[in-house]
Amino acid sequence: MIVCSCNVLSDGDVRRACGAKTPPRTAGQVYGCLGCSAQCGRCARTIKKIMDEALGACAAGCAICPQTGNLLPVRAPDRS
Repeated sequence: MIVCSCNVLSDGDVRRACGAKTPPRTAGQVYGCLGCSAQCGRCARTIKKIMDEALGACAAGCAICPQTGNLLPVRAPDRS
C-alpha cells in the first residue's frame, strides 16, 4: 500500500527501513533512510504507526533501548 504519494513510498518500504541495523526513530529518519525527504507531511502519522508496528512501541522509562541497545534518558515519573 502506498503511504506517501509525494515520494511514492509503500508500507513495505517503511518496514524495510525499520529493519536496518540502526532503525530510524522518527518519520524524518525513515525518509532519510529511503533517500528522500518529507514533502507535504500528511503521511508522517501513518509512517509513525507503521514504525510502531514494526519495531514495537517504546516502553516509557526504559533505561536501554531494546531495539538499539543505546542508553536513553530516564524519565521522571508523571505526577499529574
